[in-house]
Amino acid sequence: MAGRISDDDIALVRERSPIAEVVGEHTQLRNAGGGNLKGLCPFHDEKSPSFNVTPARGYWYCFGCGEGGDVITFVRRLEHLSFAEAIERLAQRAGIQLRYEQGGYVPGREQGERTRLVEAHRAAAEYYAEQLGTPDASVGRQFLSERGFERVDAELFGVGFAHRDWDRLARHLMGRGFSAAELIKGGLAKEGRRGPIDRFRGRLVWPIRDITGDTIGFGARKLFDGDDGPKYLNTPESPLYKKSEVLYGVDLAKREISKRSQAVIVEGYTDVMACHLAGVPTAVATCGTAFGEEHIKVLRRLLLDQAEFRGEVVFTFDGDSAGQKAALRAFADEQKFVTQTFVAVQPDGLDPCDLRVKQGDAAIRDLIASREPLFAFAVRSVINRYDLATNEGKLAALDAAAPIVASIKDRALRQMYAVDLDRWLGFMNERLVVDRIMEVAGTAPAAAQGARGRRSPSTQAAPQSGRSAQPGQRTPSGRSGQPGQGAPSGRPGQTGPQAQQRRADPTDPGIRVEGEVLKMAVQRPALLGPGFDTLGPQSFTLPEYVSLYAWILAAGGATAAGAGGREWIDRLLDGADDALRPMITRFAVEELRSDLNGEERYGAAMLAALEAITVDRAIAQVKSRLQRLNPIDEQPEYNRLFGDLVALEQQRRILRERAAGNA
Repeated sequence: MAGRISDDDIALVRERSPIAEVVGEHTQLRNAGGGNLKGLCPFHDEKSPSFNVTPARGYWYCFGCGEGGDVITFVRRLEHLSFAEAIERLAQRAGIQLRYEQGGYVPGREQGERTRLVEAHRAAAEYYAEQLGTPDASVGRQFLSERGFERVDAELFGVGFAHRDWDRLARHLMGRGFSAAELIKGGLAKEGRRGPIDRFRGRLVWPIRDITGDTIGFGARKLFDGDDGPKYLNTPESPLYKKSEVLYGVDLAKREISKRSQAVIVEGYTDVMACHLAGVPTAVATCGTAFGEEHIKVLRRLLLDQAEFRGEVVFTFDGDSAGQKAALRAFADEQKFVTQTFVAVQPDGLDPCDLRVKQGDAAIRDLIASREPLFAFAVRSVINRYDLATNEGKLAALDAAAPIVASIKDRALRQMYAVDLDRWLGFMNERLVVDRIMEVAGTAPAAAQGARGRRSPSTQAAPQSGRSAQPGQRTPSGRSGQPGQGAPSGRPGQTGPQAQQRRADPTDPGIRVEGEVLKMAVQRPALLGPGFDTLGPQSFTLPEYVSLYAWILAAGGATAAGAGGREWIDRLLDGADDALRPMITRFAVEELRSDLNGEERYGAAMLAALEAITVDRAIAQVKSRLQRLNPIDEQPEYNRLFGDLVALEQQRRILRERAAGNA
């Protein structure tokens, strides 16, 4: 990249990327009233729409999964891009030529290295795909046909053909303006005696794309028996291509992986093609390397791998000994997922591609449906090596399987597999098996500690629900926070352990009123005016609401916000922490409960209702103190509190009348 994208260009991209149009390209939206649009969320499965878009303010929010943001956030989340990549993607859509700081844009100036290499790979992929239709490529077309793939399938996956000539691709790309050094650095060619020579020759070629859809390398299969080289040849490590991070087919599968919370790991390019065409569009494959930690990171990001155990990763392996060894290697990485992991094994040893040719699409779907947990497969693979008809064989199998069971971090799951192991071995003595596991493995204490490595959400420390502006920190208005701007201590606005345990109850009328007032402060602050700013944090009971109220005041409050709108919401989001941002976005999108004609009265009514609730709490406190006093022995204090009670009840009547009269 040439430098940082100009702020003016970022603003222009936002302006020319209407959120309803961008979102509408991926999910159907319909009118939801109040200027809002609604549709099915593209980020999780749902039967009724909970995904809301507010075009006037430029924000979206899903009330089902809690995701939200602006048009840039949507593209980042959907395409799994960085901020700069999302800006570039939207700029391309809107036809905007971006300018980069540190020199700016100059027409014709040479682009950055990555951009040049990506363009070279795109041109190479187009060239290879065109060559698949030439007479020389008949052997490649026959290879695909024998494996059940038609020309349209090859076009879908971009499959191409590399001629046997030494430098045909190199000459083509150099004629397009790419240098020999660029071709060599990108792995498209290598140094020859008389110039660059093609890396792939006489092969069927699959473009390997990153998660954004850019071609970053190729995988190639040898077609002619007399040619030198391995059966499969991949692009070497390059500035674009890192084989430990690449999953073939991820560009096509990413959306379905996120939607279905499932990823299927296969072993080859044709296996990925077969799975996708058979109705398993979540299939991906590694490229010339074993499945490893970097691949896990990619899948976790796509699966939103969290502690709810909702997703699954399915490994497909041959039923032979090599396939079983591959599954046991995968077992070592299994517990780096929170998502559940499974193995789908075809007993006759057919890979998905061959299975589709011989038994049809349904056989692949049945294979994935017949998956079994990876732990179970690993244990069974070990004990099946022994003769379980003898006691000696059973004990030997137990000793071999014990380390696998003992390595399971989840203590409850480890106990369940110990019971299963007893049943599989036929001892019918659970105590014997559990004791033997602890004795042979010798890691019982460590394993018990490891069980805490995969905690449920309820056992984890609760995150801080919000923050106030601190001295020296940047506030939404650009000012440094001052002491005293945070939420004060005290029962109504407390932020201690007791308050942290409080959760929003949608059926609690008080909580609903608090949320509605904060929603108006985000969307239409002018309807609240100075009355909102003088409420004080004691008017809010939830810690996250107290934090948001303090943050709004730090931004200038409802008085300084004016009519609100996009600029005001952006101001609130700027600098807000990860706890506040989703709440601000939700309140920016969520529909107000009033109709448009009554908004001014509704704002006054909600303020009065919130003040009335605060007075209710004060009345309850006074009554509690009065009940503990003796009217005769403590007459002065009793009379004073009784006078306070009368005044508070009168104030409550006035507020309730104001709230009811303006509802």
